[in-house]
Amino acid sequence: MKQIDLVHKAAQSNVKLGKSHVSQYVSGKTIPRNDILHFLADTLQVDPDWLLGDSQETSSARRTASAASGASSAKPVSDTESEKQSLSVTKESKQSNKNSTGDSSMYSFKKSSKLDNVLYDVRGPVVEEAARMEERGTHVLKLNIGNPAPFGFRTPDEVIYDMSQQLSDCEGYSPSQGLFSARKAIMQYSQIKKLPNVTINDIYTGNGVSELINLCMSALLDNGDEILIPSPDYPLWTACATLAGGKAVHYICDEQSDWYPDIEDMRRKITDRTKALVIINPNNPTGALYPKEVLQKIVDLAREHHLIIFSDEIYDRLVMDGKEHISIASLAPDLFCVTFSGLSKSHMIAGFRIGWMVLSGNKAIAKDYIEGIKMLSNMRLCSNVPAQSVVQTALWGNQSVNDYLVPGGRIYEQREYIYKALTDIPGITAVKPQAAFYMFPKIDVKKFNIVNDEKFALDLLQDKKILIVQGSGFNWKQPDHFRVVYLPRIEVLKEAVEKISDFLSYYRQG
Repeated sequence: MKQIDLVHKAAQSNVKLGKSHVSQYVSGKTIPRNDILHFLADTLQVDPDWLLGDSQETSSARRTASAASGASSAKPVSDTESEKQSLSVTKESKQSNKNSTGDSSMYSFKKSSKLDNVLYDVRGPVVEEAARMEERGTHVLKLNIGNPAPFGFRTPDEVIYDMSQQLSDCEGYSPSQGLFSARKAIMQYSQIKKLPNVTINDIYTGNGVSELINLCMSALLDNGDEILIPSPDYPLWTACATLAGGKAVHYICDEQSDWYPDIEDMRRKITDRTKALVIINPNNPTGALYPKEVLQKIVDLAREHHLIIFSDEIYDRLVMDGKEHISIASLAPDLFCVTFSGLSKSHMIAGFRIGWMVLSGNKAIAKDYIEGIKMLSNMRLCSNVPAQSVVQTALWGNQSVNDYLVPGGRIYEQREYIYKALTDIPGITAVKPQAAFYMFPKIDVKKFNIVNDEKFALDLLQDKKILIVQGSGFNWKQPDHFRVVYLPRIEVLKEAVEKISDFLSYYRQG
């Protein structure tokens, strides 16, 4: 059976099972819960102990203990009782092992069930297979992650120099919200972006935007609270909302409308449990840039339903074709908005881990929530202090990234090449990105008989040594998209596209 066959069979049996779960079981990273273990054993017609990799001796001990506890009698055993029996046998085996050999390896700790619905395939099973290939000496071309440094993008010399001059002053903790100089520079940047009602106390630095997304979701969401998140999304948003106990409700971004959010789909998915909505603008993974009229419709919807707006704008300085980025918070002075940005992409210093968030608009309605943000900010003490020390230099120094974004610049020319080269392949279409450095091409699934996009990504990796991220890794429900990063130089992208074209000339799934 294929992964997708197991997933479909599980759905028919009302068992919650995803492709990523199966991949983790197969790779040995995790062990199935008791109910899923028995579903898999019944479906595959094998012994549950065999699936767990137990030895014959251990399996026999487990069955003997199970029989002794009456598990083989006609009396039904509840899931809770079954789990207790399983744990009891495991502990018994552990004690037995200790008595005979001193080895307690039979006892195992399982991951939290809160992770069952968490997905982060940007560094998921396909990437793990790529790592195994590299360990065996295979060169893999990585088009999967937006990390500029490996592709020859360098941090501005001025930023490196200024950090080196300040290192001796950065040995201790900073205030939890960040250095005054960093927050002052961010406040001034916010004023240029026309964010309303922002003071220096409304700015929080973080170890990248990722940490601050996690912090914001944890401070806001109670169990069952809903938050609107785009599909496709940057999967960290969905993961953090889920871990906080909330429910991520995905609204559609419409490929036929240049990947802009479908406002009516957003409206249909708002309930009395919806607390907030998220936009990613410029967008990852599509490279879309939202115009003012679209942003205004989102503001009107949030106003109508009293929602917080979270706006992920980490790529706001990576815009091409003479377009202008507009911060949605500038259109919503009467709403409470949280705007995220940072230096990882615009200044090619992803490893420095420096991002920030700005609270703006009507902060009075979010007073208690802001107290929660402050509490969690204090608990992690502070963000990376040496990285904070260069925020002022980076924001107000020479913006070297601008040279990459115009005709003749690397990012612009690489965007032009990858768009034409990929869409010239029969069966591949795409919306041309206007910002960031990603494209989200569409595959003709009928032409290639694709039903499992993770398998497509894995087959491409194993056959052509090219690493991409499948669309489902961005919470896109159909197996018809993948994301490519166009940071490599054109000669490298040319080699990659030639290999993808050759692969698709013969590839048929199943």
